[in-house]
Amino acid sequence: MKIRGMLLGVASVALLALTVYAAEEIKLEGIKCIMNPKAAAKAEKCVDYKGGKVFFCCDNCPKGFAKKIEAKDKVVAAKGNAQLVATGQAKQAKCVFTGGPAKDGTEVTVAGAAIKFCCNNCQAKAKKMEGDDQLVAIIGDAAFKKGGFKVGEDKE
Repeated sequence: MKIRGMLLGVASVALLALTVYAAEEIKLEGIKCIMNPKAAAKAEKCVDYKGGKVFFCCDNCPKGFAKKIEAKDKVVAAKGNAQLVATGQAKQAKCVFTGGPAKDGTEVTVAGAAIKFCCNNCQAKAKKMEGDDQLVAIIGDAAFKKGGFKVGEDKE
């Protein structure tokens, strides 16, 4: 019985260390909580999302995030997508508006995520948008799909 308890303890510590190590590889400097954008995201307060990890400030925020995702909240989903991009977990392949090749020098930053476009016209369209409309149009689920974002794959 003692051996089983010790093995369980060692396995738990190893799993926790692996989880913290994996989160530490992701740079969280300047990354804010999805649910409370005034608070900094913490490595130990994360959940799996689209093959990556999204980070929060406390234990309550992941619960709220899960409820909003389940309710298909487009703004919260876009914030999750943006955090995947901002932390370098998601890489963009195409323009989020046209599906054409994304080009350097056409970036617009929204919710901390630098999003590229195929041309200056698409970039100008994005810059004209504001607030949640811009967030959903540029990094919402439809744009995430059209932009060919890949999570956890090295696209470079």
